[in-house]
Amino acid sequence: MAEPFRGIFPALQATFDNHGDIDLKSMERQVAFNITCGCHGLVFPVMGGAVHFLAEGERRRFVEAVVGTASGQVPVVVGVSAPATSIAVEYARHAARVGADGVIAIPAYPQPGSREYIHMYYRSIAEAAQLPLFVQHTGGSLNAALIAELIHEIDWARYVKEETSPSGHSISAAIAAVDEHCLGVFGGASGRWMVPEMRRGAAGFVPHAHVTDIFVQVWDAFQSGDEASARTIFECLEPMESLLGMVGHRMCKEVLVRRGVIATATMREPGADELDAYDWHEFDIAMQRMEPYFRA
Repeated sequence: MAEPFRGIFPALQATFDNHGDIDLKSMERQVAFNITCGCHGLVFPVMGGAVHFLAEGERRRFVEAVVGTASGQVPVVVGVSAPATSIAVEYARHAARVGADGVIAIPAYPQPGSREYIHMYYRSIAEAAQLPLFVQHTGGSLNAALIAELIHEIDWARYVKEETSPSGHSISAAIAAVDEHCLGVFGGASGRWMVPEMRRGAAGFVPHAHVTDIFVQVWDAFQSGDEASARTIFECLEPMESLLGMVGHRMCKEVLVRRGVIATATMREPGADELDAYDWHEFDIAMQRMEPYFRA
């Protein structure tokens, strides 16, 4: 993977059966589906993929399934965020051992620690993995200046995933702050501001993994110089983005079920919203808007 990472790197959903146990076959199908959609890479596990609701052994088994199924067809970036440095280091070592192509981490949670701790946390992850590292900024303890320090001072820290609101301004600030050691600033936040963030210079995006074929078409159109088509295609996602904002990641899984990719939309999050008849009506409308652009 000598070339810099670019493009659409969907964040995969953790997959469960009707009993709430992990479903590796559905995960394998999700990986294959996203590769068929034309993704440029894959990311797992991160916040949008139920990482906080996985036991350590489950997390490792999922990572092994993702890397094994991708089998070098696209780069796999493994989430190694953890509450403490020692745990993150073990995840980073595991990612490297099973053949990941990169790692990504938010600061330690729920308490990120001091500025010195943040430096030590990311340096330890980078040394353990010796793979390209994404510094993920979701707000709070990081800012553009500190991110620039991390990228400049830590070997292997080469990318930024920036999704702090207002994300466009934050992406511009990160691009302005980093130096030549940074190989790219990626957007996140479900890709909902993808077109204006590309205009600001975003090198790629980490959206959800349910409509990767559409995100790839938006990316391709913009990169070819056809911003008008990119915006037209992106408009089909607006009803689904609205539903995501109302009822959360359950929507991503429901789309994947409807598209025949995963077996169930089972959630582990306590208090996850159930859908009522009105939600299903909006879901059907959102699917109708997107279906003409499905390619996989």
